[in-house]
Amino acid sequence: MATKTFSLVCLTLFLVQATVCQPKSLEMRGDESSMTYRIVHPLHKIEASSKEVKYRLEADPALRKIYSVTAEVDVTTYDSGNSNRDSHAMEVIDAITYPEASFSSTSIVQDGDSVDVAGKLTFHGITRDVLIKSAPTWSESRLRVVGDFAISLTDFKIERPSLLFMPVEDTLRFSFVAVFGIQ
Repeated sequence: MATKTFSLVCLTLFLVQATVCQPKSLEMRGDESSMTYRIVHPLHKIEASSKEVKYRLEADPALRKIYSVTAEVDVTTYDSGNSNRDSHAMEVIDAITYPEASFSSTSIVQDGDSVDVAGKLTFHGITRDVLIKSAPTWSESRLRVVGDFAISLTDFKIERPSLLFMPVEDTLRFSFVAVFGIQ
């Protein structure tokens, strides 16, 4: 009788844990989320941001574990504060033909307060592997993830724009803030 009771208790605890600790889609808070790119020219640095990025995340808030991440952005939504520069940037990346950039995780490694997210980035019609370094901050009501990554313009078949016959650096750096509500 004691063995049956013990088995029943173990099964009940397993079922409770299985329903409490399950990955779920977290709802993005768009007003708090953004992505910024930075590119360097020998004469100045250029920075532009988009608040139109759409992040999706599967996580288990009880375990504070992230399982998958996706992101999408319409590249025409980046704003540097200079419409002429933004128009030229859209020409360089052929935004009419390739208006969307997207990312989908393939693996996630959590180590303390840092999370390395490997995945596939599709930009300018080309898909490449990227590694994103990030740091999540969990609270009872939200998850805030900040991070960064860099890509090579030439790897994505983008001709480096020039000013006064000097091209920009080949490295395009991105940083982001993604905020999600936890119910």
